[in-house]
Amino acid sequence: MVRRRLPLLVASVAALAAGALPAAAQGTTVYAATSLRDVFPRIDGGMTFSFGGSNTLQLQIERGAPADVFASASPKEPQALYREKKCGRPAVFATNVLVLIVPRNNPAGINSVYDLKQGSPKRIAIGAAGVPVGDYTRQLLARMRLGRVLTQNVVSNESNVGGVVTKVALGSAVAGFVYATDGRIASSRVRTIRLPTWAQPPIRYEYCIVERAGVDRAGAQAFVNKVRSPRGRRLLDAAGFGLPRR
Repeated sequence: MVRRRLPLLVASVAALAAGALPAAAQGTTVYAATSLRDVFPRIDGGMTFSFGGSNTLQLQIERGAPADVFASASPKEPQALYREKKCGRPAVFATNVLVLIVPRNNPAGINSVYDLKQGSPKRIAIGAAGVPVGDYTRQLLARMRLGRVLTQNVVSNESNVGGVVTKVALGSAVAGFVYATDGRIASSRVRTIRLPTWAQPPIRYEYCIVERAGVDRAGAQAFVNKVRSPRGRRLLDAAGFGLPRR
């Protein structure tokens, strides 16, 4: 991966946190979780991409947004659309794990998730409730019996994982919970701290082809095929995603 200069990285991440939706000029429209922002354009740069929190994208599709494919960071959102007959049957295409990130200079001296419950209150960033990364974070902390971390510290609740990365990369938070793939993307600005495997909730990414008038079904299927292809799987693996068995 080419190392980007700081201003470019910060501007890019800040745009995601603000809800900016990168898009190509033409092509099938893919609504996808923010954590897919780096790898999906590598799989097929000819698509029109809108990246954001999976729950927000689900709501937009329910309200008639012109999506052709929906790729979510959890099964909940595409499964809900499937029950509403607003998309076809969802399928898992990738997995992920949570990590803790801190700024590169690590001003709070955090070396373990357990450090978040020590000392004076700290500013930490997590995904808001209802956002997949936020729900996964709460599940992990509950499994570790660290739920008080969210009441003992100053917590910002972000609308997508890009917002969490932004807060930590800019030093507005001393730590944040993100996907391992996001830690990779921002590795020039943040350090990654692993979290226990036994506490990890299952993180499964699912896609579905949207059911709506005027859907580009052929283009949607072509994109799905590329994601599932050997090349697509190699790119997902290279980006740090786990792969389901075929």
